[in-house]
Amino acid sequence: MLSRHFDHWPKRVPRSLVVPETNPYHNLEVSAARYPNKAAVHYYGGEITYRRFLEEANALAGFLQRDLGVAAGDRVLLFMQNSPQFMIAFYAILRANAIVVPLNPMLLTRELAFFVADSEPKAAIVGQELYDRIAPLMEKTSLKHAVVAAYGDYADRGTDLSLPDSVAADRKEIDHPCVTLWDTALKLQRRPEPVRFSPDDIVVLPYTSGTTGQPKGCIHTARTVQANTVGAAVWGNVSAGNVPLSTLPFFHVTGMIHGMHVPIYAGGSVVLMTRWDRETAAKLIERHRCTHWTNISTMVVDFLSMPDVTKYDLSSLSYIGGGGAPLPEAVGEKLHELTGMRYVEGYGLTETIAQTHINPPDRPKLQCLGIPSFDVDARIIDLDTRKELGPGEKGEIVVRGPQVFKGYWRRPEETEKAFVTLDGKPFFRTGDIGYYDEEGYFFIIDRAKRMINVSGYKVWPTEVESILYKHPKVQTACVVGVPDPRRGESVKAFIIPREPYRGKVTEEEIIEWSRGQMAAYKCPRRVEFVDQLPMTASGKILWRALQEQEREKAKRESGDGS
Repeated sequence: MLSRHFDHWPKRVPRSLVVPETNPYHNLEVSAARYPNKAAVHYYGGEITYRRFLEEANALAGFLQRDLGVAAGDRVLLFMQNSPQFMIAFYAILRANAIVVPLNPMLLTRELAFFVADSEPKAAIVGQELYDRIAPLMEKTSLKHAVVAAYGDYADRGTDLSLPDSVAADRKEIDHPCVTLWDTALKLQRRPEPVRFSPDDIVVLPYTSGTTGQPKGCIHTARTVQANTVGAAVWGNVSAGNVPLSTLPFFHVTGMIHGMHVPIYAGGSVVLMTRWDRETAAKLIERHRCTHWTNISTMVVDFLSMPDVTKYDLSSLSYIGGGGAPLPEAVGEKLHELTGMRYVEGYGLTETIAQTHINPPDRPKLQCLGIPSFDVDARIIDLDTRKELGPGEKGEIVVRGPQVFKGYWRRPEETEKAFVTLDGKPFFRTGDIGYYDEEGYFFIIDRAKRMINVSGYKVWPTEVESILYKHPKVQTACVVGVPDPRRGESVKAFIIPREPYRGKVTEEEIIEWSRGQMAAYKCPRRVEFVDQLPMTASGKILWRALQEQEREKAKRESGDGS
């Protein structure tokens, strides 16, 4: 196990942690007992106390068990945008001894069908603006019931803050025997059965994708979730007095851990946004005296580009950090000038329920993954020989730690391939290429997996290509990631049109069609029509050559390559 990074370990922070052998639901119980009248969530002028949060989580858990027949080990879809209902539902599902399956609210019905077939959920808890997407799957699949929520029920409609459309919308009435409105479910005041669990019970099944683009559920237990929840709280010096601004989506593991579980564990007050809006974020920081903000670097870029950003009082902030994409050095300096703080970057995966690496807050390096987190053994191995490499040598990042998942849901062969044995111990293969420096800080330089990172969302080119091939005018498609100053990367499609349509099909036509076929972040933002694509002797498309071509073009256009 590497140890050189301990020379830069944060002061007054232990080098090792004992992971609680409790369900994350217990964190809510403890905080509600300690701070019953304290705000657990601030939501567009509305406030939910810890007492109310716990009472509603218990009432929903009772409804799931007694009315919907949800039993221990059953899966429940959580298909919502960030909202108090997402948070309450998450803990309610845990209270019901069931497994949370959080899904990206940008998914369309065709995409949802896969996740329903794979996880076989008994019920779903859904935002009302998303109900129409999941309705076609009701009754025809394992999904037999949905609880539908209106986010605006928890907001103050008289607030001066700008409300997202989904929050401003009035509550809809849905007349369907398999649908219960959120408010109706809570008013029944069902009492849940006793909590029964072990720290190794599965509690959440977030989905990631593999090199083939096939989504895979990552099995996380109470123990793996608690490891990063407590670890993040200790690393960030989070306490009941902290007020985090939560802007990252909760279905994603970083938002889930840092934006929801950590403050609930500590008894803090979450200032919650359903959709990112820089002006609203600035007002909320000033109004609620926010202390912590975990984000993706593209949010910081957007935030700092506000012409009047200096008019807001941001002095309460004591910690700003995140991951997903490197923060440009110039932006990091601008952030430091404005707030006096250095951006704290971290690194993790869905398979590790967020961080395995994080920068020391008092000695961070920009565009750096950081140092291994609590009890994480991280190494660099040669891609071919799997031999362990030394400082400055480039290879695959592999990790072992208490937050590493227990395998892919119902995919034993994929699970076996995801690990490598070093010194007689299993290490998870991240698929990311990097190195560590003489001080033990890790850096990423490329990905072994063919993945595009769009504002922190993973896009698998093969999935997008398979959809593009359904277009009647597309003969061949190759999708790559291209540099994007706002999103980190964006999706570009190289297309050979079918013979009758060459010179007739347009970029706008393909892009517009794509928007109706896949989540918005997956859609190509640029399309280039070509007569041929680079191929190997065996007929495989050389996607990497196209990607390198785009990167070189971006360098030339920015002046870096001239």
